[in-house]
Amino acid sequence: MDSRIYSNYEIIDSHAHIFPEKIAENATVNIGHFYELPMDSTGISSKLIESGNKIGVKRYLVCSTATSPHQITSINSFIASECKIHKEYFGLGTTHADSEDIEGDIRQIIDLGLHGVKLHPDFQKFNADSPEAFRIYEQIEGVLPLMIHCGDNRYDFSAPQRIANIHKNFPKLKIQAAHLGGYQRWEDAEKCLVGLDNVCFDFSSSLAFLSPQKAAHMIRSYGVENCFYGSDFPMWNHSEEFERFLALGFTPEENQLMLADNFKRFYGI
Repeated sequence: MDSRIYSNYEIIDSHAHIFPEKIAENATVNIGHFYELPMDSTGISSKLIESGNKIGVKRYLVCSTATSPHQITSINSFIASECKIHKEYFGLGTTHADSEDIEGDIRQIIDLGLHGVKLHPDFQKFNADSPEAFRIYEQIEGVLPLMIHCGDNRYDFSAPQRIANIHKNFPKLKIQAAHLGGYQRWEDAEKCLVGLDNVCFDFSSSLAFLSPQKAAHMIRSYGVENCFYGSDFPMWNHSEEFERFLALGFTPEENQLMLADNFKRFYGI
């Protein structure tokens, strides 16, 4: 890729995953098995930064997901420690609908200086709009943004309709709806998530599956000002995702909005 293309932009990766080195290989392999897709890399900081440097990424939203409540404290502590080491990191914490101390989980996230809550209902095995999950949103509405995995054609835990229901019940909750609002369920997402206040969309793990025309149409439907570039590292590398992004055919000004400006506005950076 011609470096002059990406050097014209400020780039923030709005969706990346990292794990402690001792478990990173297994964690990455398990993600690949879950999605039945080969992973491009391994989810450790050195490889994330190496991949991002190839297109000049300046900041990374980093997160991980607690698949059971006992993992919450250690994951949040790990993400916070990596953010102290890597000043380009912007970390989110996690909790779980089955946690017995959601208030304490959120307090830990805030005390650690993390900037939001990441949930993956398909990994965590709860309905995104269940009463148990609502306990989380009650704690964070107006306090912290929510980044949530959306959609999977094999499961219903994070169906776009459930994301719409979260918004209906918590209209002041800021939501980053991952994967254009519905991984492999993009038609459903477009039917129920267009026009929602306080909801923005990253298009990680979407551009590899959608035609440029369809992806651009969805972004236009949501509003260019409401969409973010994201890699979903280690699933994809930054260079390939950036080339897919450029193929959408937006103007340089629109590109800059999606590559950094929208993210900074949404998270108040």
